[in-house]
Amino acid sequence: MDPQYRSALADAMLLLHLGIILFNLFGLVAIPLGAWRGWDFVRVFWWRALHLAILAAVALQAVLQRICFLTVWQFDLLQPAGGPAAPTPLIAGWIDRLIYWPLPLWVFAVLYVAVCLYALLLWLLVPPRLPPLFR
Repeated sequence: MDPQYRSALADAMLLLHLGIILFNLFGLVAIPLGAWRGWDFVRVFWWRALHLAILAAVALQAVLQRICFLTVWQFDLLQPAGGPAAPTPLIAGWIDRLIYWPLPLWVFAVLYVAVCLYALLLWLLVPPRLPPLFR
């Protein structure tokens, strides 16, 4: 595969990863704030279910001592095929440093499980509206 194509795919994977992180962080703040302010969207079932499912998947990966599959795919794409590694673009380097912290995996497991439990607590305290099919 062409190195430029691999690099572009790795950058796309990095942006996808960043988007998922921002989605998760947004939900953790918007749900309690939205409950307090009366925002309807924080009770949308599919949005809340997706948010909780992603957080649970991240926590499970960490507890099983697995690196996030998006991280693995991105790093695999960045491995040069017999040639020297291309320099990391400036913005991609900043995002890399923002997302990937040099800490032991157990630290992330504790953090992700705590965040998942918080999201589960939000599910109970600010319950989503069930879709019409389930009412």
